[in-house]
Amino acid sequence: MAISKEEKNRIIAEYATHEGDTGSAQVQIAVLTADINELNEHIKQHKKDFASQRGLMKKIGHRRNLLAYLRNNDLQAYRELIKRLGLRR
Repeated sequence: MAISKEEKNRIIAEYATHEGDTGSAQVQIAVLTADINELNEHIKQHKKDFASQRGLMKKIGHRRNLLAYLRNNDLQAYRELIKRLGLRR
C-alpha cells in the first residue's frame, strides 16, 4: 500500500528546493500526494477497509494544512506546485 523507498526518493529528488532537502513543504506535499493516490487505488478495490480510509483522511488533512501553509508563505511556489501535481482542477 505504501509507496516504495525508490519511488519516495525519486519524488524527493524531483521536488527538492536545494541539495539534501527532504523536509520542505513542497517535498512533503508531493510525497503525501503519492501516498494519497496509492491509497485511493487501494480503497477502490477494498471498499470495506475502513482503517485505510481513516489513514487516507488523515493524510488528506495533513496535505491540506501543508498547502495552506505554503499558500500563506510563498504564493508563487504554491501555484507552481499545484500545477505540477495536478491538484485543484
